[in-house]
Amino acid sequence: MTNGAHALMKTLVDAGVEVCFTNPGTSEMHFVAALDDEPGMRAVLALFEGVATGAADGYARMADRPAATLLHLGCGLGNGLANLHNARKGKVPVVNIVGDHATYHVKYDAQLQSDIETVARNVSPGFVRTATSTETLCQDAVEAIAAARTAPGQVATLILPADVSWGEGGVASAPLAPPVPAPADDAVVGAIAAVIRSGRKTALLMGGHSLREPGLWAAAKLAAHSGVILLAETFPTRMKRGAGLPPVERLAYLAELATVQLTDIEHLILVDAKAPVSFFAYPGKQSCLVPETCQVHTLVAPDQDITASLNRLNEAVGATEAEPVLQPARRPGRPRGKLTAEKVCKAVGHLMPADSILVDEGITSSLMLSVMTAGAPRHDLITLTGGAIGQGLPNAVGAAVACPDRPVLALIGDGTAMYTIQALWSMAREELNVTSIIFNNASYSVLNIELERVGAEQAGARAKAQLDLRGPVLNFAEMAQGMGVHAVRVDTAEDMTKAMEYALSMPGPHLIEVMTPESLSGVKRRILPWMLRALPNLPLAVNRALKRKLAP
Repeated sequence: MTNGAHALMKTLVDAGVEVCFTNPGTSEMHFVAALDDEPGMRAVLALFEGVATGAADGYARMADRPAATLLHLGCGLGNGLANLHNARKGKVPVVNIVGDHATYHVKYDAQLQSDIETVARNVSPGFVRTATSTETLCQDAVEAIAAARTAPGQVATLILPADVSWGEGGVASAPLAPPVPAPADDAVVGAIAAVIRSGRKTALLMGGHSLREPGLWAAAKLAAHSGVILLAETFPTRMKRGAGLPPVERLAYLAELATVQLTDIEHLILVDAKAPVSFFAYPGKQSCLVPETCQVHTLVAPDQDITASLNRLNEAVGATEAEPVLQPARRPGRPRGKLTAEKVCKAVGHLMPADSILVDEGITSSLMLSVMTAGAPRHDLITLTGGAIGQGLPNAVGAAVACPDRPVLALIGDGTAMYTIQALWSMAREELNVTSIIFNNASYSVLNIELERVGAEQAGARAKAQLDLRGPVLNFAEMAQGMGVHAVRVDTAEDMTKAMEYALSMPGPHLIEVMTPESLSGVKRRILPWMLRALPNLPLAVNRALKRKLAP
């Protein structure tokens, strides 16, 4: 008879779940053994659970179907929570399989016993289930897969007790078809069309799947016809960009600068997005970024058909034949001289191949990345959706597994790289075409800025030492080489471009450690809080010029 693990493996593959990112333990050994008998399942080992969960996230963003994870008990799930949080915020489909003790062993409260369901609900509130028998395991599995795939996508957690896995009598279940999303209804489309025809200053705030190519074209027709401003959420799950595509301006991370973008908008129309709020609370500042004079409307919710809804709106206002404004092809020149974060971004824009996948977790160091790559060949951009750092390197692993023929470039800060540095080992093991660019400025630079923005102005040496990565300065090139990744450390723009040209010409993973000063340091850092406080008293034109300078 077939045991539960073998039946589960066949059920996953039959439902289109063909990759599993694993960090197994004793309770998951029957699932691991079942891999030998299912050639349709690719297993990718991660040395840390946060790499496995972040890789599953990156895979699903690019494959448009879920991967599975395999985690060991509640502690393993806990280690992977941060990147499952990012997947939840990005509405990314993940089938999260967590092993558990045998059902009869739970009552003994062994050393690794924990309440897995309670932990899991933080990142998969829509579907958490513990399989209770081998006979019903595969039905549980197809319902988990269907939940993960139901628009807009979610993390679905299936807890797999060891005896349910090894028990005989497993029967594979046929996949379930998720519901087909419906477009916005006629009344909603009509009401928003009336808003646009009113002539008031209106913007679309786009998120989720609306930032894929079909959504961009539909929104750009509306903008060309009716003068609607196109804005994207600050941290998109996946955004299509580059020459020949409609450009969309992202909301700034700093609340003060996002307010500059929104201040004169009278109607804000949400398209697979939520009304913008400040990333954190700050003394004396509003959490909601929508001006009091602005009305918010929802055209289409994340669980609806995004493109069909935008097309209906175009029909309602007569924009179906409008000619969108497109991003011209334009690359920055080859950078020269002493290396800075801006020159690194310039090198990426200068050399990035067509159809690249760009993973941005450079934090303050990649502030200029958007402007430097705007006119580069078409590419996909992946960003830090949930704000839990340590996503970038694992996302790059998953994206490269999903799209083996596309180059992946991951721009990563030094602090965030250390959260999931084990991802480099998985890149080497799987021979993935990933070029990781690590900004080594020896600082949690963004936190130095936040220290002043939250009003902690009297911070002394001991406080500031908690945000300083010097003593010793990390050596990412040596760490990468120790995990089997070709790596170099560079401190000039010429060496940076030379290293990038080599990495893009050779298969397999590469790491370029760029030694750069902080993007916002010294006088810039001292001036920034004062400037942000002054924005409400400056003319809008001046504010927007400052915004373009700081965060274009």
